[in-house]
Amino acid sequence: MRRKLAAGNWKMNGRAPDLDQIDALEAAHGDAGVDILICPPAPLLSRMAERARKIAVGGQDCHANASGAHTGDTSADMLVDAGASHVILGHSERRTDHGETDDDVRAKARAAFEAGLIAVICVGETLGEREAANTLDIISGQLAGSIPDTANGTNMVVAYEPVWAIGTGLVPSTDQIGEVHDFIRSKLEARFGEGVGRSVRLLYGGSVKGSNAAEIFAVSNVDGALVGGASLTADAFSPIITALDAS
Repeated sequence: MRRKLAAGNWKMNGRAPDLDQIDALEAAHGDAGVDILICPPAPLLSRMAERARKIAVGGQDCHANASGAHTGDTSADMLVDAGASHVILGHSERRTDHGETDDDVRAKARAAFEAGLIAVICVGETLGEREAANTLDIISGQLAGSIPDTANGTNMVVAYEPVWAIGTGLVPSTDQIGEVHDFIRSKLEARFGEGVGRSVRLLYGGSVKGSNAAEIFAVSNVDGALVGGASLTADAFSPIITALDAS
């Protein structure tokens, strides 16, 4: 049975006073029947990890190398040393803003696995690719290129985030979400075998909020959500966690 996961990506938001949101989330959901993960910007990571008791903490990216002359980058081992248990990899904003390829994501995922981190590997199509009916081809290529052969349900989570729905308020229909999540599940089972393929948690991300969370979590093969802006405050994230816990 896959344990559900509510993951929050704070992106480039948050300062020390915002760590109070962790206290509020733990007070409200410390005994929830789902896993809760927050991925803050790097300067907050160690302080959040020290403060969190029941909420997991993760990084938003890592370098493929363990160390070296890579100014501004952070290794997977450094994330672990700061208290992280997870790392988001291949987010569309990294792919677009930093030109990350599937090969780059795959190399980073290998480094994350070796460091003992759980990699949340993101895939998703642009609006143009959706309108051209290329969604499943794009997802298939990203899965094949971004996921290492050593992936399994213990060290990896896959997040489907249609690029056109991130931060736009646009949300795919439940049929569209279900089609992609069922497709991802079938691809994982075909590549890794039924047991491993069924053990990997699949998250949906893209304009998830309290008002639509229950409907999304009722979709086949949706095991949780990767949430952006709505994860920044306990008031906004809490209804999403509640909906997931009830699903």
